[in-house]
Amino acid sequence: MTIRRALRAPGRADAPAAPPVAPPGRRRLAELVGSWRAALRIARRESRRTRRRTVLVLAMIALPVLVLAFLAASYDMAELTPQERIDRRLGVADAELRWLADTPIGQDEWGDTWYSREGDHASGRRLATASEVTALLRPGSRVTEVRAPLPLAVHGPERDENVQGRVLDLTDPLARGLVRFRAGRAPLQPGEVAVSPAALRRLDLRLGGAVATADGTRAYTVVGVVEFPDNLGPVVALHPAAVPRTDPEPSSTWLVDVPGSVDAALVSRLNERGVLVTPRHPSGPAAQPSRRWPGLIGPADAADLSTGVLIAGLGLLEVVLLVGPAFAVGVRRRRRDLALVAVAGGDAAQLRRVVLADGVVLGVLGAAAGLLLGVGAAFAGRPLIEQYVFGARFGGYRCWPSALVLLGGVAVLAGVLAALAPAWTAARQDVIAGLAGRRTPPPPRTRWLVLGLTLVIGGAALAAFGATQTSPAVILTGLILGELGLVCCTPTLIGALARLGRVLPLAPRIALRDASRNRAAAAPAICAVMAAVASSVALGGYLASNGAREARAYQPILPTGHVLVSPSESTREPAPTLAQVTTAARAQLDAEAVAPLHAAACQPAATPGGYCFVEPELPPERACPWRPGDGLSEAERRQARADPRCVVPVGDYYGSYVQTLVDDGSALPLLIGADPAETAAATAVLRAGGAVVTDRRYLHDGRVTVKVNQVESGSDGPIVTTGDVPAYALSPTVGQPSLLLSPSAARDLGLSWSPSGWVIGTPSPPDVHQQERFTAALQSLGTFSLSVEEGAAPRDNSPLLLLLAAAAGLITVGAAGIATALAAAEGRAELSTLAAVGAAPGVRRLLAICQAGIIAGLGSVLGIVAGLGTAAIVLLSVNRQYATAWPVREPYPFLVPWPALGVLVLVPVVAMLGAGLFTRARLPIERRLD
Repeated sequence: MTIRRALRAPGRADAPAAPPVAPPGRRRLAELVGSWRAALRIARRESRRTRRRTVLVLAMIALPVLVLAFLAASYDMAELTPQERIDRRLGVADAELRWLADTPIGQDEWGDTWYSREGDHASGRRLATASEVTALLRPGSRVTEVRAPLPLAVHGPERDENVQGRVLDLTDPLARGLVRFRAGRAPLQPGEVAVSPAALRRLDLRLGGAVATADGTRAYTVVGVVEFPDNLGPVVALHPAAVPRTDPEPSSTWLVDVPGSVDAALVSRLNERGVLVTPRHPSGPAAQPSRRWPGLIGPADAADLSTGVLIAGLGLLEVVLLVGPAFAVGVRRRRRDLALVAVAGGDAAQLRRVVLADGVVLGVLGAAAGLLLGVGAAFAGRPLIEQYVFGARFGGYRCWPSALVLLGGVAVLAGVLAALAPAWTAARQDVIAGLAGRRTPPPPRTRWLVLGLTLVIGGAALAAFGATQTSPAVILTGLILGELGLVCCTPTLIGALARLGRVLPLAPRIALRDASRNRAAAAPAICAVMAAVASSVALGGYLASNGAREARAYQPILPTGHVLVSPSESTREPAPTLAQVTTAARAQLDAEAVAPLHAAACQPAATPGGYCFVEPELPPERACPWRPGDGLSEAERRQARADPRCVVPVGDYYGSYVQTLVDDGSALPLLIGADPAETAAATAVLRAGGAVVTDRRYLHDGRVTVKVNQVESGSDGPIVTTGDVPAYALSPTVGQPSLLLSPSAARDLGLSWSPSGWVIGTPSPPDVHQQERFTAALQSLGTFSLSVEEGAAPRDNSPLLLLLAAAAGLITVGAAGIATALAAAEGRAELSTLAAVGAAPGVRRLLAICQAGIIAGLGSVLGIVAGLGTAAIVLLSVNRQYATAWPVREPYPFLVPWPALGVLVLVPVVAMLGAGLFTRARLPIERRLD
């Protein structure tokens, strides 16, 4: 083997080959990747070492992700695709037909929309038969009719129940494909029905049992249990022969089975006859079903989207503030490790990456856990959600991947944002103090206080501006900025309180000192409590004020407790007599008096297609000259507000409606609720042949002008006749504006009258059960609707206010517990020192109580002040806008939500008691080597 050496010049030594030099950009990228890889490895190791803190952070990040993932997956499964909707409507049929008109129509491929080809309106369609529909199809086709759902009142075990009736022939395979049989068989004759499982439970039925209608005219035998996928509520499937057909039949559809496929030629031929076709598989390039993902919105929903994004931002801020203390405590426990990284050459950016990597790792783990648990819970709880929330079966198993990716990204962002402030703190720490294990809290910076105050003032101004523009998105933006400002101001406030704590006893003094020294952990916890309480109080204040405003602007239609009974159009003749209604009212409603009502009508009656209405005429000199739609300038609005003619109820600005009745004085006391002396005087006028009005503006020279407007079919305008009637005007009373004509006055005006209902006087508003019993007593006489006047009671927002307070209280207790536990873990050395100098065991428990009280108490106080201030700003701004508006609007009163405040005041006490209960009183004794 021959070895050849390379020749070299004499006198020159061998020089090592220079390593290849990477470009500067690639070298910086490699350093960045390597730095993040090392930081992530450190974060993973740290998460394993501090398991309790890791579990705590994961729970706080994963819990909201779990809830939102559950909602997203459930909503996505509930949102059917076009093909799933078609399969549910058609069952095993090839198409669904709806005979809409006798004129040609056009439609889209899926049959969702249609239009008339001959003008704006299609001519009506008479009742079709199965033979007529079959004649339009190919030879060998089969059809079955599915009628529109109808309301059905049946006897229940305790009271009458309203269920949905479905009329279809379940013995036909085409209709049978629409249901799922659970037990029994299909109804074969008019006296048999199949019921849904929900109806089986509500009506306490079983196979072979009987169910009767509420009026007692029909009874059915239950022969089957079926489920309609589109309605899991109480449904009764009736045989077609059990329900008489009407002409025209509303919304009746036909399921068809045709030889071959439903092609474009068949659809076009059916459209020419006025038939709308919904095929199972539309033809044509535009007929491909597109997946309609939930959450896709149009321009009209942009405001709702912005509001939802801001609410989600508030939730993200809560998570960041709750998780932040855990990262802050973790940084302090690792200050020696971080100092070693700095000694080994790590710069400030690398130290920040080490802490931020904790947020990335825990955010990814929390997102993964929340998404898996949320989707798994949605899949596992699907039957319950279908039955009790949506009331319908879902489509396929889906989980809305785009939403889950967004949720995962937000969870990681929450982890990074929570670790951001501790990361900046770690990068500024003193390396020598970190190696020695000493605490060196950074001095408070004035710029953060200035920034916080600026954000508070700017946020309040922005919320006020949003209130004047009635923009929820702007209001929420102002609230978020204000809360961020308070977050910036909180560390300074903690420091000021710590200086005042020198005069306090030992335990609260130590608690305030620890909060001041550990502001990076205490401030976020206090701010989380403050944000939750402020949101709850602000929303509670608005709800309380809005409820009082609605109660003040409420205009009753009857005296309190009285009942108006109106027959429906389907009530059969003859109408019930006054004696029959009176008997039922006294037996079921404890009625004191009952009077019939008669509506004024034209005589002779208007021609078919025409109508007639009677109203009092307001004298021109008393009418308000300003109208809401006139586009008034600011000066004109001021004049309108100062005009005494325009001081009228709000509804009158838009054209008041005055009901005109014919009465001899029997219904007047029950309708008006006036003073007995005035009622007697008005009754005397009616019996003398005059009229009574409830608005003095219509009275002139002791008379009222009655205008009769009769509109004939095809005429260009109404035929107007007027007449003056002696009248009496009542003082302002309850009840809607009314004109009561005596029978003789109505005849003089050429009017007739017809029964329109009854008014019942009761000592107190009847409850729901009394109303149901009264309606059941009249069931054999027809169908009636009841209007009960319950008075101008303010809306009861107590349940919602208590729910908001409970949510804020839960966050308060959780934040206080987390901060107290972290402070106890951080201050273990101080507790050992207290034990060494002879402190009593109860000192530790008292210290925990004080630490929880500082977090919960200070946060609640700040939140209540911020919430009441926010509500006051919003309401004041809206009222200032209303002060110059036309028409005049009822202002918002400023009310304190006392139920919510009562709960929130007790929450700090609960947090303190919980801290004292779950804290061990025994002080630890540890060996100190330093």
